Amino acid sequence: MTTIELRLFANLAPLTPPNAMAYPIDSGISVGELLARVGVDAEEARLIFINGVRADLNSCLYGKERVGVFPPVGGG
Repeated sequence: MTTIELRLFANLAPLTPPNAMAYPIDSGISVGELLARVGVDAEEARLIFINGVRADLNSCLYGKERVGVFPPVGGG
């Protein structure tokens, strides 16, 4: 088992686990699997970044990554 840094933004922030700075994962888990595990609906994950690079729900994590997830943002 290894860890990642997980950051959830805007209305997803309340779902951030207490151990988000060193969140344990199994190597090879997809971002979609990770989000399901922390209770984030895939429809709410509009922008995903891994180490500052745009990613998607099928992207895999192997440990030591920084993962940021942003919900859809409304505007006018």
